Amino acid sequence: MTKFDIEEMSCNHCVGRIHNLLEGLNIKHEVDLSSKTVSIEGDEVTLKQAVEELADIGFTATRK
Repeated sequence: MTKFDIEEMSCNHCVGRIHNLLEGLNIKHEVDLSSKTVSIEGDEVTLKQAVEELADIGFTATRK
């Protein structure tokens, strides 16, 4: 899995929005509010899609 920092993630509502987005795209992931990170499983195309979709809903994903 590839880990991304999501600095804007600040509450469980954010976690839910991120989870629902990635789940809807059938992207395997883990969201961790305490470290403000999202781990995403997939190839470079999948990772790029996830980062772009997260940006569309207001979250900047920075690869660790």
